[in-house]
Amino acid sequence: MTDRIEVQRAIPAPPADVFAVLCDPHGHVAIDATGMLQDADGDAVSAAGDSFVIHMDRESLNDFPLGKYDVTVQITEYERDRLIAWTIVGNIKPQIGHVYGYRLEPDDANPGGTLVTSFYDWSDIDQHWRDAAIFPVISEAALRGTLGILDRTVRRGYPRGERASTQG
Repeated sequence: MTDRIEVQRAIPAPPADVFAVLCDPHGHVAIDATGMLQDADGDAVSAAGDSFVIHMDRESLNDFPLGKYDVTVQITEYERDRLIAWTIVGNIKPQIGHVYGYRLEPDDANPGGTLVTSFYDWSDIDQHWRDAAIFPVISEAALRGTLGILDRTVRRGYPRGERASTQG
């Protein structure tokens, strides 16, 4: 069994349009297929080291009674219109250490489109969490669902009125 899930989807939009959603804290909430992400605070990210807060509700997974809580999304990798990855910083100790992200490539089969790879990697989690045997927290189906919602969200023009400011 692997400690990483990757799924892909072709999205008929340019990488900059897809990336704009992925850099926006509210974009993360808009495309979440799990129902855990409820709201966000913070500005769009533009570099590794940037962060924002996500208001979570774990009850949507119905696995652990964590209720509502906040986490900080800490950007670990950032290449404009190509790659964004992050880890979650929360109040629990030790920190978990799992990584989520998206890799964007031109879609050769559909000029002007983007091949989006969503990944979830828990290979470097703290041993405490490995021993808890709770990974993966997010399923492959949820990652695929999020890509479907991302496709729909980008095609509908999200984020409306903000593209010019995020493409600076």
